Amino acid sequence: MKRFLATALACLAVFPLSTVLATVDDALSFAYEAATPYVKEGFTFREDAWGGDLGVGDQKAVASQLFKGNKYWFCLGTDLDNATLSVHIYDSKGNLVEKSNWQRGRFAGALVEPKRTGTYYAIVEVRQSPEERTHWALVYGYK
Repeated sequence: MKRFLATALACLAVFPLSTVLATVDDALSFAYEAATPYVKEGFTFREDAWGGDLGVGDQKAVASQLFKGNKYWFCLGTDLDNATLSVHIYDSKGNLVEKSNWQRGRFAGALVEPKRTGTYYAIVEVRQSPEERTHWALVYGYK
């Protein structure tokens, strides 16, 4: 009986982890899907990506080194149909610097053309979700 219980507990411990990882991977797929139109415009998307899960109203800051003279698209996605996400880009002084921003369904994006080289922050937020925690992923491309 002890052996059965230990095996059952081990399976329960591993199963949620594999489910969580698959969900973040799914969110990453949607983030790259959101980036597709910009790849067609000549933007190169990095393999670097950020992801995690947030509750409704929670925010996460992601820092990136951006260079003057380039354009950058930040694309955000989730695996949840009825979730609403947003992404906004700020400079190191806290000023909103995005040139364009959009949100459609499970996707969001922001364009920035930095006036100077430096550290910028993408602020990711879950605005609405049918779940307590929502998985998200963020990718960015440059041109």
